[in-house]
Amino acid sequence: MVMNRAKLDKQPADVASMFDDVASRYDLTNDVLTFGLARAWRRTVAHSVAAGPGERVLDLAAGTGTSSMTFTHHGAEVVAGDISTGMLAEGRRRHPKIDFIYADAMDLPFADASFDVVTISFGIRNVNDVDTALAEMLRVLKPGGRLVICEFSTPTLDAFSLVYKEYLMKALPAIARAVSSNPEAYVYLAESIRAWPNQDAFAHQILDAGFDQVKYRNLTGGIVAVHHALKPAEPAANAGASEPTDRAEHGGEAETHTP
Repeated sequence: MVMNRAKLDKQPADVASMFDDVASRYDLTNDVLTFGLARAWRRTVAHSVAAGPGERVLDLAAGTGTSSMTFTHHGAEVVAGDISTGMLAEGRRRHPKIDFIYADAMDLPFADASFDVVTISFGIRNVNDVDTALAEMLRVLKPGGRLVICEFSTPTLDAFSLVYKEYLMKALPAIARAVSSNPEAYVYLAESIRAWPNQDAFAHQILDAGFDQVKYRNLTGGIVAVHHALKPAEPAANAGASEPTDRAEHGGEAETHTP
């Protein structure tokens, strides 16, 4: 069988096809490859999103809807968007009460100012044009709306970073061969993580897209970072003047810094 994987040019059709192939075992594979940490990361995202009663949440790259379900617990309305028809089909099967919609992050099929929150977990790294996607997220958010992005990032300790990169490029593909329906997809995963900008660089990219109050929190020593930002309530004369802040882990507690 020919294995299907995307390349680092991240053509949408290639990315969608790759995720179609892994849809049925995607959540199981993630749990195995992250040693169960993916569940803790999702809980942190849910806390950051803080979806409340009556709010409308857009969950992009929602996959099978595992993350989307957490946002419904406090009465929020959730729209789960993805470009993989295989993921959407699996999500509808598992979570029939959630609205699953084909949604390309670079061309969202929603009206301006139609969501209180836009969130994307482990998906923006797979977008062909991140700046266009951020502009679309800004467009569909209401003034004052929240953006929460969870993505693999750069470990904060040099020694740990070396071990992590070895795991990514050698151990991760090997483990994927045992549990995934398309292990070649996880070779792409490793390559795309290594090519992704670090926490500060991505924070400034969000800021440059027109968002305000950009912050990030490192999880698991910087393996993952959760970026949080707001759409300005009103157009600011000095938009982009503020600097992003980071919230790094120390002893399990988050501490705020200004870089």
